[in-house]
Amino acid sequence: MTVDAAARTEAVTAIFRRVLEQPQATPDEDFFELGGDSLLATRVLSAVAREFQVELTFEDFLLAPTGAALAARLGAAA
Repeated sequence: MTVDAAARTEAVTAIFRRVLEQPQATPDEDFFELGGDSLLATRVLSAVAREFQVELTFEDFLLAPTGAALAARLGAAA
């Protein structure tokens, strides 16, 4: 499945919003500053893997903790 960068960013940000229960979260907000922790991050990674069929690591998440950055990393890994 090919997904353009904007759609990928919106999808990852929607996952952040759902997991964090923060409906107003934007693509440029840091997951951890929004109240996320390592356990919630694993839920995000699992949801990303289900939606995009790409496995990212926790290190990927730490290096790219915003919806936009994680989506870009996801695009590079796809």
